[in-house]
Amino acid sequence: MSSPSHAAAFDRTNLQVLANHARAAAENMAHTLHRTAHSAFVKETQDFTVMLMDRHGFTFAVPMELGATWYPGLSWTRAIRLVEDYRPGDIAFTNDPYSGHVATHAPDTHLWKPIFVEGEIVAWAGGHIHNTDMGGAVPASLSRALTEIHQEGIRFPPMKLVREGVFDEQILRIMGLNVRKPDLNIGDIKALVGALATGERKVLAMVKKFGKAAFLEGVDALLDQAEAQARDILRAMPDGTWDFADYADEDSVEANPCRLKLKLTIRGDEALLDFTGSDPQLGSSLNVPSGGDPRHTMLLVGVYYVLYTLNPKLLLNTGLTRPFTCITPEGSVLNPVHPAAVGMRSLTCARLRSVIFGAFSQAVPDRLPAAPAGNNCIVNVMTTDERTHRTVIAAVNPVVGGGGGMPHRDGTNGSGADAAYLKNTPIEITETETPVEFVKYGLARDSGGPGRWRGGLATELAFRVFAPDSRVTARNRDRSFFRPWGVLGGKAAGLSDMVVNPGTPAAKRLGNIDTVVLQPGDVLEIRSAGGGGRGDPFTREPWRVAADVLQGYVSPESAERDYGVILRDGEVDEAATTRLRAQHVAPTAHFHFGPEREGYEAQWNAAAYARLHTLLDALPIHWRFFTKTEIFRRMKGRAGKAGVEAAFEEVCARFPELPRPAPLPEAAE
Repeated sequence: MSSPSHAAAFDRTNLQVLANHARAAAENMAHTLHRTAHSAFVKETQDFTVMLMDRHGFTFAVPMELGATWYPGLSWTRAIRLVEDYRPGDIAFTNDPYSGHVATHAPDTHLWKPIFVEGEIVAWAGGHIHNTDMGGAVPASLSRALTEIHQEGIRFPPMKLVREGVFDEQILRIMGLNVRKPDLNIGDIKALVGALATGERKVLAMVKKFGKAAFLEGVDALLDQAEAQARDILRAMPDGTWDFADYADEDSVEANPCRLKLKLTIRGDEALLDFTGSDPQLGSSLNVPSGGDPRHTMLLVGVYYVLYTLNPKLLLNTGLTRPFTCITPEGSVLNPVHPAAVGMRSLTCARLRSVIFGAFSQAVPDRLPAAPAGNNCIVNVMTTDERTHRTVIAAVNPVVGGGGGMPHRDGTNGSGADAAYLKNTPIEITETETPVEFVKYGLARDSGGPGRWRGGLATELAFRVFAPDSRVTARNRDRSFFRPWGVLGGKAAGLSDMVVNPGTPAAKRLGNIDTVVLQPGDVLEIRSAGGGGRGDPFTREPWRVAADVLQGYVSPESAERDYGVILRDGEVDEAATTRLRAQHVAPTAHFHFGPEREGYEAQWNAAAYARLHTLLDALPIHWRFFTKTEIFRRMKGRAGKAGVEAAFEEVCARFPELPRPAPLPEAAE
């Protein structure tokens, strides 16, 4: 097919041809980056993206085989507009979460390149690499303990990195001076530049094949097609409103939970996601810098997963976002204001996905799984190589949890919906590049939530260090208190954990602390959470339970306690199992959260949170997190709305400087 007419270029068949070309172009970009990257975190773990955008900056093609899956709905428009006078050969970049709202934490360096045809920009090639380190207070630049953006490394607002094909060496020198491993950063950036050149060549080939006007029309049609597919999925759902909330384990050293709240409303082919009632922006780095964009891709990742689950033939591009509108009040954890720290936004995004899954699970309960693990722990080590006496900073391995039980099968072991794109690095490569010794790497028994369809098992990993003062950052650790929930009779999953020197008198459990200093011979063990179960576990076929026990997934004790299956010498005792199961009372609740959340919500119930947010929302933004923390300190022995009000009065008495404006109307409780 060569240069078809504009009007007839893109019927259904030809549009699919263009979609295939565009995706292939993105795949080629990804392979270019993957094969030329320098850091293990890009070339092995694959924490990167590449994409093609239309002339306005809306993503129309992403790869499916390589890289992160969070970004198919990313809009680059605001960042593009902050740079002037684009010329052929230019490449702009940024890693600043508060400029243009493309980058969402400092280690993610985003680049974009205009693609010109006949003097006109017809598309953009773009993408990001996650730098091993961008400077700042801790190695790898990220920790939940950081309290402001300035601690998270050097930042560059949108500016030109390459001018008409020539790198700005001054920018590279500034970066190199401020980061711990400049060769890795600059090497990965240059690999991404190569990938953008691949994208440019592929777009020019498409323009030559289809014609300029037809190409522009076809790209618009791809966005419209994805929008139509998303609207079809929404129309097949019942109209209604569903509420759901979930928690990240802690928001600060005070160990108070971070609560995300969603009211999902579906009307016809549109959906409103109202996050009003989510916690105020935090004093830790769990904030998500959406910039108030009602369709920011970070807010909608969970929606992409739901849509793709319901239609695996979905086109992945920005058109998917059009039927959805998000409400994120300014100054909240999902729309913080500068200089709030944001480095650990991926942890909150994992919880955000759980919240979205929980809301949609109520709308279409027969189609969706239980909660995935909800944590994707990335382990970075800074240590000294005793062979060379040089400092090494490297990503050791992602420790990813299990997937939730599916409608017709068990959840995936060790690779849930949260970070399935993160690839494990082979042990041999890690031990070659990083002076550590692995002593354990596998699946954790009994960590998947019991269910008719069992939740996926957690991953557990342990390694030994050899040099003094080896510093480990295990970011995105979560679910050490609030379990991934089960649905439709399925049970909540096992919790995550991190322990220094397990099984010894010197063992120390770290909870959700994500940085630790290890000494020679110390062993660090990290376990993720499992996936929630789906369906009553007492209806799981006994032979499946026996197979799980044989494979080491489930203990004999759990088989009897959680599944009602009694084994004798590895075989099912049919009579004893029938008697035990006859005593079982089938659960009726849609969700099972586990005893930790049930105990917590006996004190912090919906009425308590509604009153808390009524009080906090009446305050200036910079007072909200402080006031929330002080109220939590005074809740011992108190519960519910009355408890919050009594605690607030004590806070006001202790801090007379606290503004006391006329309160907002009380939220519905």
